[in-house]
Amino acid sequence: MATPAPVPTSTPPPASAPTPAAPRLLKALIVSSAGVAASHLVLSDTLYLSLAAQASAALGSGPGYSSGQAFTSALVNTFLLMPLVLWIGMRITGERKVGPMVLVGTVGWVVAVGNGVDAIDDRPGAILPLESLALVVGVTALASLIRRRSRV
Repeated sequence: MATPAPVPTSTPPPASAPTPAAPRLLKALIVSSAGVAASHLVLSDTLYLSLAAQASAALGSGPGYSSGQAFTSALVNTFLLMPLVLWIGMRITGERKVGPMVLVGTVGWVVAVGNGVDAIDDRPGAILPLESLALVVGVTALASLIRRRSRV
């Protein structure tokens, strides 16, 4: 007597369809704008601490938080914040496969800061050139349209 083949009791959930390009691009524009704004805020505020440390050292205060440490922490903090905001923001909006966008946005932010940090290093409240900020937002949003193929 033959044993009947087992019948599956549940079916795997169907794979969700990818988001169309226009809504994904809009989400990416909003998230990358928020990422640039948050990263710029952290950068400018921490650079302000660097200026305060320089002024403090010039006035002869004791050892403490040096301007070199403040500058380095400004760069490290802003470079760490950008990929975090991009990844969390896109995941909150329900998107998956955001690796290329996060990579392009982070590299774009590092390049924009590297090219414009001299413009904001010596003046409290200064902002990076608006062209470079808009370019980072635009290129990052466009990178959200790059998707890896799923393995079948």
